[in-house]
Amino acid sequence: MPTRVHEFSWPDRVVIGTLGLPGARTFYLQVRAGKQVVSIALEKQQSALLAEKIDEILDELITVQSNPFSIPTGTPIELVDNDPLEAVQEQFRTGIMSLGWDPTTAQIVIEAHPITDDDDNDGSLDEDGANEPEMLRVRIPVGTARAFAKRTREIVGAGRPMCPLCGYPVDAGGHTCTLPEV
Repeated sequence: MPTRVHEFSWPDRVVIGTLGLPGARTFYLQVRAGKQVVSIALEKQQSALLAEKIDEILDELITVQSNPFSIPTGTPIELVDNDPLEAVQEQFRTGIMSLGWDPTTAQIVIEAHPITDDDDNDGSLDEDGANEPEMLRVRIPVGTARAFAKRTREIVGAGRPMCPLCGYPVDAGGHTCTLPEV
C-alpha cells in the first residue's frame, strides 16, 4: 500500500510549538503552505535533538571550502517567528525522524514517520483510511532552518525550572526532592 506523503517543498511556515502547561505540554511540528496545515506531535527530546542537528548540519556546511551556498551563522531577524501555533489537528504522533541536506535546492530536509504498533495493526484499513501509512517531508531553506532551530531551543527551554539540588524538573504543584546519597 502506498504511503501518503504530506510534502512541503517551500512552506510558508514551519515551527515547533506546544499546547498545555509546562510539565504537561505536547510538542508539535507544524507546517503551512497556503491553506494546507499539518501538525504532528513529537517528544520534547525529539524537538531538542532536531534543533541541535539542524544547527550542526548548517555549521558543518559553513566550513566546507567548495560550498557555493551562503549559510547564515546566526538567525536572520526577518525570519524569526514567535507566533503561536495555528489551529492544531494532530495528523500523527512521530516515531522515526530523519534529517538531511539537499544540495540541489540548498534546503534542509526533515522527514517524520508515525509511531507504528504492529501488534494493534492487523493490516486492514478502517473505512476512513485511518491505518493508511503516512509521513511528513519538509524542505526548508537555510535561513528558515536557522530560525526554526532557534525557536525550537527557546520552546524546549521554556519548560519547568530545574531543581538546584537534584536536577529534576520542578512541577507547578511543588517538588519533593530526594538528594542522592553520598
